[in-house]
Amino acid sequence: MDLWRSADAFRHACDDARRRGEQVALVPTMGALHRGHQALVAEARKRATFVAVSVFVNPTQFGPNEDFARYPRDLDGDVRKSVEAGARGIYAPPSNEMYPPGDETRVRVGALASTLCGPQRPGHFEGVATVVAKLLILTGPSIAYFGRKDYQQLKVIERVVKDLFIPVEVVGVPTVREEDGLAMSSRNAYLPADARARARAIPRGLSDAARAFAAGERRVGEIVRWVRAHVEPIADAIDYVDAADPETLRVFGSAEQAPERTLLALAIRTGGARLIDNVVLGEDPAPITTESH
Repeated sequence: MDLWRSADAFRHACDDARRRGEQVALVPTMGALHRGHQALVAEARKRATFVAVSVFVNPTQFGPNEDFARYPRDLDGDVRKSVEAGARGIYAPPSNEMYPPGDETRVRVGALASTLCGPQRPGHFEGVATVVAKLLILTGPSIAYFGRKDYQQLKVIERVVKDLFIPVEVVGVPTVREEDGLAMSSRNAYLPADARARARAIPRGLSDAARAFAAGERRVGEIVRWVRAHVEPIADAIDYVDAADPETLRVFGSAEQAPERTLLALAIRTGGARLIDNVVLGEDPAPITTESH
Protein backbone atom coordinates (compact mmCIF):
# COMPACT_ATOMS: atom_id res chain seq x y z
CA MET A 1 0.00 0.00 0.00
CA ASP A 2 1.43 3.34 -1.10
CA LEU A 3 0.58 6.48 0.82
CA TRP A 4 0.94 9.65 -1.23
CA ARG A 5 0.92 13.00 0.54
CA SER A 6 1.82 15.38 -2.27
CA ALA A 7 -0.15 16.15 -5.41
CA ASP A 8 2.93 15.62 -7.57
CA ALA A 9 3.66 12.20 -6.07
CA PHE A 10 0.08 11.06 -6.64
CA ARG A 11 0.00 12.38 -10.20
CA HIS A 12 3.29 10.67 -11.04
CA ALA A 13 2.08 7.35 -9.56
CA CYS A 14 -1.04 7.44 -11.75
CA ASP A 15 1.00 8.40 -14.83
CA ASP A 16 3.46 5.58 -14.16
CA ALA A 17 0.62 3.07 -13.83
CA ARG A 18 -0.78 4.07 -17.22
CA ARG A 19 2.68 3.80 -18.78
CA ARG A 20 2.80 0.21 -17.49
CA GLY A 21 -0.48 -0.42 -19.30
CA GLU A 22 -2.64 -0.48 -16.17
CA GLN A 23 -6.19 0.82 -15.99
CA VAL A 24 -6.36 3.50 -13.29
CA ALA A 25 -9.38 4.02 -11.05
CA LEU A 26 -10.07 6.50 -8.26
CA VAL A 27 -12.41 6.22 -5.28
CA PRO A 28 -12.69 9.74 -3.77
CA THR A 29 -13.61 9.80 -0.07
CA MET A 30 -13.45 11.99 3.01
CA GLY A 31 -12.11 9.08 5.03
CA ALA A 32 -13.73 7.28 7.98
CA LEU A 33 -14.07 4.39 5.55
CA HIS A 34 -16.78 1.75 5.98
CA ARG A 35 -18.12 -1.19 3.97
CA GLY A 36 -19.78 1.19 1.54
CA HIS A 37 -16.41 2.65 0.58
CA GLN A 38 -14.90 -0.82 0.39
CA ALA A 39 -17.68 -1.80 -2.01
CA LEU A 40 -16.61 1.08 -4.26
CA VAL A 41 -13.04 -0.23 -4.27
CA ALA A 42 -14.27 -3.76 -5.00
CA GLU A 43 -16.33 -2.44 -7.91
CA ALA A 44 -13.32 -0.49 -9.23
CA ARG A 45 -11.17 -3.62 -9.11
CA LYS A 46 -13.49 -5.32 -11.59
CA ARG A 47 -12.17 -3.00 -14.29
CA ALA A 48 -8.93 -1.51 -12.99
CA THR A 49 -5.64 -2.96 -11.77
CA PHE A 50 -4.47 0.31 -10.17
CA VAL A 51 -7.12 1.52 -7.72
CA ALA A 52 -6.37 4.59 -5.62
CA VAL A 53 -8.44 5.90 -2.72
CA SER A 54 -8.30 9.59 -1.89
CA VAL A 55 -8.85 10.63 1.73
CA PHE A 56 -9.40 14.34 2.21
CA VAL A 57 -11.88 16.13 4.47
CA ASN A 58 -12.58 19.02 2.14
CA PRO A 59 -13.04 22.32 4.01
CA THR A 60 -14.71 24.18 1.14
CA GLN A 61 -17.80 21.95 1.13
CA PHE A 62 -18.64 22.62 4.79
CA GLY A 63 -20.67 25.62 5.90
CA PRO A 64 -19.63 27.77 8.88
CA ASN A 65 -21.99 25.94 11.27
CA GLU A 66 -21.40 22.43 9.95
CA ASP A 67 -19.32 19.55 11.25
CA PHE A 68 -15.91 20.06 9.60
CA ALA A 69 -14.02 20.13 12.91
CA ARG A 70 -15.62 16.99 14.29
CA TYR A 71 -15.94 15.00 11.06
CA PRO A 72 -14.49 11.55 11.87
CA ARG A 73 -10.85 11.09 10.88
CA ASP A 74 -8.99 7.77 11.09
CA LEU A 75 -6.21 7.51 8.52
CA ASP A 76 -4.71 4.34 10.03
CA GLY A 77 -8.11 2.66 9.82
CA ASP A 78 -8.60 3.98 6.30
CA VAL A 79 -5.29 2.46 5.20
CA ARG A 80 -6.20 -0.90 6.73
CA LYS A 81 -9.66 -0.97 5.13
CA SER A 82 -8.27 0.10 1.77
CA VAL A 83 -5.74 -2.74 1.88
CA GLU A 84 -8.52 -5.18 2.76
CA ALA A 85 -10.57 -3.98 -0.22
CA GLY A 86 -7.64 -4.29 -2.62
CA ALA A 87 -6.64 -0.68 -3.27
CA ARG A 88 -3.10 0.01 -4.50
CA GLY A 89 -2.63 3.19 -2.50
CA ILE A 90 -4.12 6.18 -0.69
CA TYR A 91 -3.76 9.83 -1.60
CA ALA A 92 -4.13 11.71 1.70
CA PRO A 93 -2.95 15.28 1.14
CA PRO A 94 -2.74 18.08 3.69
CA SER A 95 -5.03 21.01 2.98
CA ASN A 96 -2.26 23.17 1.48
CA GLU A 97 -1.68 20.57 -1.24
CA MET A 98 -5.28 20.76 -2.46
CA TYR A 99 -5.60 24.50 -1.80
CA PRO A 100 -2.09 25.95 -2.25
CA PRO A 101 -1.23 29.45 -1.04
CA GLY A 102 -3.08 32.06 -3.09
CA ASP A 103 -5.78 29.59 -4.16
CA GLU A 104 -8.89 31.39 -5.43
CA THR A 105 -10.40 29.24 -8.21
CA ARG A 106 -13.76 27.53 -7.71
CA VAL A 107 -16.01 25.42 -9.94
CA ARG A 108 -19.49 26.93 -9.96
CA VAL A 109 -22.38 24.51 -10.44
CA GLY A 110 -25.72 25.48 -11.99
CA ALA A 111 -29.28 24.18 -11.70
CA LEU A 112 -28.30 20.69 -10.51
CA ALA A 113 -27.12 22.26 -7.25
CA SER A 114 -30.17 24.47 -6.77
CA THR A 115 -32.62 21.86 -5.40
CA LEU A 116 -32.66 19.16 -2.71
CA CYS A 117 -29.53 19.69 -0.55
CA GLY A 118 -28.52 22.84 -2.43
CA PRO A 119 -30.70 25.41 -0.61
CA GLN A 120 -29.90 23.80 2.75
CA ARG A 121 -26.12 23.89 2.25
CA PRO A 122 -25.10 27.08 0.39
CA GLY A 123 -21.75 26.67 -1.31
CA HIS A 124 -21.58 22.95 -0.60
CA PHE A 125 -21.71 21.74 -4.18
CA GLU A 126 -19.27 24.40 -5.32
CA GLY A 127 -16.81 22.98 -2.81
CA VAL A 128 -17.55 19.41 -3.91
CA ALA A 129 -17.22 20.25 -7.61
CA THR A 130 -13.95 22.09 -7.01
CA VAL A 131 -12.20 19.40 -4.99
CA VAL A 132 -13.41 16.54 -7.17
CA ALA A 133 -12.30 18.35 -10.32
CA LYS A 134 -8.86 18.76 -8.76
CA LEU A 135 -8.70 15.08 -7.77
CA LEU A 136 -9.76 13.88 -11.21
CA ILE A 137 -7.30 16.17 -12.97
CA LEU A 138 -4.48 14.86 -10.76
CA THR A 139 -5.52 11.27 -11.45
CA GLY A 140 -5.70 11.76 -15.20
CA PRO A 141 -7.53 9.44 -17.63
CA SER A 142 -9.27 6.95 -15.41
CA ILE A 143 -12.55 5.63 -14.01
CA ALA A 144 -13.97 7.29 -10.85
CA TYR A 145 -16.43 5.56 -8.54
CA PHE A 146 -19.06 7.29 -6.40
CA GLY A 147 -21.88 5.96 -4.24
CA ARG A 148 -25.45 6.61 -5.29
CA LYS A 149 -26.37 7.45 -1.68
CA ASP A 150 -25.03 10.91 -2.53
CA TYR A 151 -27.17 10.99 -5.66
CA GLN A 152 -27.17 14.74 -6.16
CA GLN A 153 -23.39 14.83 -5.75
CA LEU A 154 -23.09 12.09 -8.39
CA LYS A 155 -25.17 14.09 -10.88
CA VAL A 156 -23.18 17.27 -10.19
CA ILE A 157 -19.89 15.43 -10.76
CA GLU A 158 -21.15 13.85 -13.98
CA ARG A 159 -22.00 17.35 -15.22
CA VAL A 160 -18.64 18.82 -14.18
CA VAL A 161 -16.73 16.05 -15.97
CA LYS A 162 -18.79 16.51 -19.12
CA ASP A 163 -18.66 20.32 -19.14
CA LEU A 164 -14.94 20.59 -18.38
CA PHE A 165 -13.87 17.76 -20.73
CA ILE A 166 -12.16 15.87 -17.91
CA PRO A 167 -11.03 12.50 -19.36
CA VAL A 168 -12.67 10.39 -16.66
CA GLU A 169 -15.55 7.91 -16.74
CA VAL A 170 -17.84 8.44 -13.73
CA VAL A 171 -19.52 5.33 -12.33
CA GLY A 172 -22.32 5.39 -9.75
CA VAL A 173 -22.47 2.37 -7.42
CA PRO A 174 -25.67 1.31 -5.60
CA THR A 175 -26.03 2.35 -1.96
CA VAL A 176 -24.66 -0.14 0.57
CA ARG A 177 -26.99 -0.60 3.53
CA GLU A 178 -26.91 -2.03 7.01
CA GLU A 179 -28.99 -5.15 7.71
CA ASP A 180 -31.92 -2.98 8.81
CA GLY A 181 -31.76 -0.92 5.63
CA LEU A 182 -30.05 2.23 6.90
CA ALA A 183 -27.66 3.63 4.29
CA MET A 184 -24.03 3.37 5.37
CA SER A 185 -22.50 6.75 6.13
CA SER A 186 -19.51 8.05 8.04
CA ARG A 187 -21.92 10.34 9.88
CA ASN A 188 -23.77 7.34 11.32
CA ALA A 189 -20.96 7.32 13.88
CA TYR A 190 -22.51 10.43 15.42
CA LEU A 191 -25.73 8.60 16.31
CA PRO A 192 -26.31 7.51 19.91
CA ALA A 193 -28.03 4.14 20.25
CA ASP A 194 -31.56 5.54 20.59
CA ALA A 195 -31.17 7.79 17.54
CA ARG A 196 -29.65 4.91 15.57
CA ALA A 197 -32.74 2.84 16.31
CA ARG A 198 -35.03 5.71 15.25
CA ALA A 199 -33.11 6.16 12.00
CA ARG A 200 -34.50 2.86 10.77
CA ALA A 201 -37.62 4.86 9.93
CA ILE A 202 -35.77 6.31 6.91
CA PRO A 203 -35.45 3.09 4.87
CA ARG A 204 -38.89 2.00 6.06
CA GLY A 205 -40.46 5.14 4.65
CA LEU A 206 -38.59 4.85 1.36
CA SER A 207 -39.56 1.18 1.13
CA ASP A 208 -43.25 1.88 1.70
CA ALA A 209 -43.14 4.56 -1.00
CA ALA A 210 -41.31 2.22 -3.38
CA ARG A 211 -43.93 -0.48 -2.87
CA ALA A 212 -46.75 2.00 -3.41
CA PHE A 213 -45.05 3.17 -6.60
CA ALA A 214 -44.61 -0.42 -7.79
CA ALA A 215 -48.34 -0.97 -7.17
CA GLY A 216 -49.17 1.95 -9.46
CA GLU A 217 -49.21 5.05 -7.23
CA ARG A 218 -48.08 8.06 -9.24
CA ARG A 219 -49.42 11.01 -7.24
CA VAL A 220 -46.33 12.86 -6.02
CA GLY A 221 -48.06 14.12 -2.90
CA GLU A 222 -49.01 10.58 -1.88
CA ILE A 223 -45.56 9.17 -2.61
CA VAL A 224 -43.94 11.83 -0.43
CA ARG A 225 -46.58 11.29 2.26
CA TRP A 226 -45.54 7.65 2.65
CA VAL A 227 -42.03 8.77 3.58
CA ARG A 228 -43.06 11.65 5.80
CA ALA A 229 -45.37 9.40 7.80
CA HIS A 230 -42.29 7.47 8.93
CA VAL A 231 -39.69 10.20 9.37
CA GLU A 232 -41.71 13.06 10.91
CA PRO A 233 -42.08 11.28 14.28
CA ILE A 234 -38.33 10.60 14.59
CA ALA A 235 -36.72 13.67 13.03
CA ASP A 236 -35.45 16.65 14.98
CA ALA A 237 -35.81 18.55 11.69
CA ILE A 238 -36.63 17.70 8.09
CA ASP A 239 -34.65 19.55 5.45
CA TYR A 240 -36.68 18.05 2.65
CA VAL A 241 -38.54 15.00 1.38
CA ASP A 242 -38.90 15.43 -2.38
CA ALA A 243 -39.69 13.58 -5.56
CA ALA A 244 -37.64 14.85 -8.49
CA ASP A 245 -36.51 14.17 -12.03
CA PRO A 246 -33.52 11.80 -11.65
CA GLU A 247 -31.51 13.59 -14.36
CA THR A 248 -32.31 17.31 -13.99
CA LEU A 249 -33.18 17.09 -10.25
CA ARG A 250 -36.19 19.35 -10.82
CA VAL A 251 -38.48 18.83 -7.84
CA PHE A 252 -42.03 17.80 -8.72
CA GLY A 253 -45.03 19.56 -7.22
CA SER A 254 -47.36 17.56 -5.00
CA ALA A 255 -50.14 17.71 -7.60
CA GLU A 256 -47.94 16.30 -10.39
CA GLN A 257 -47.86 12.72 -11.62
CA ALA A 258 -44.54 10.98 -11.11
CA PRO A 259 -42.94 9.56 -14.27
CA GLU A 260 -41.92 5.93 -14.57
CA ARG A 261 -38.46 6.76 -13.24
CA THR A 262 -38.53 9.17 -10.27
CA LEU A 263 -35.93 10.14 -7.69
CA LEU A 264 -37.28 10.09 -4.13
CA ALA A 265 -34.79 11.79 -1.82
CA LEU A 266 -34.66 13.13 1.72
CA ALA A 267 -32.45 14.81 4.27
CA ILE A 268 -33.34 14.81 7.95
CA ARG A 269 -31.60 15.68 11.18
CA THR A 270 -31.77 13.33 14.12
CA GLY A 271 -29.54 12.55 17.08
CA GLY A 272 -27.04 15.24 16.11
CA ALA A 273 -26.51 13.96 12.57
CA ARG A 274 -27.78 15.03 9.17
CA LEU A 275 -28.75 11.89 7.26
CA ILE A 276 -29.56 11.65 3.57
CA ASP A 277 -30.99 8.80 1.53
CA ASN A 278 -32.77 8.14 -1.73
CA VAL A 279 -34.21 5.60 -4.11
CA VAL A 280 -34.85 5.95 -7.82
CA LEU A 281 -38.39 4.62 -8.11
CA GLY A 282 -38.81 2.38 -11.11
CA GLU A 283 -35.11 1.49 -11.01
CA ASP A 284 -33.81 0.73 -7.50
CA PRO A 285 -35.12 -2.04 -5.26
CA ALA A 286 -36.85 -1.02 -2.04
CA PRO A 287 -34.27 -0.58 0.77
CA ILE A 288 -36.08 -3.12 2.93
CA THR A 289 -37.65 -6.31 1.65
CA THR A 290 -41.23 -7.13 2.58
CA GLU A 291 -39.98 -10.02 4.75
CA SER A 292 -37.70 -7.77 6.84
CA HIS A 293 -40.08 -4.80 7.01
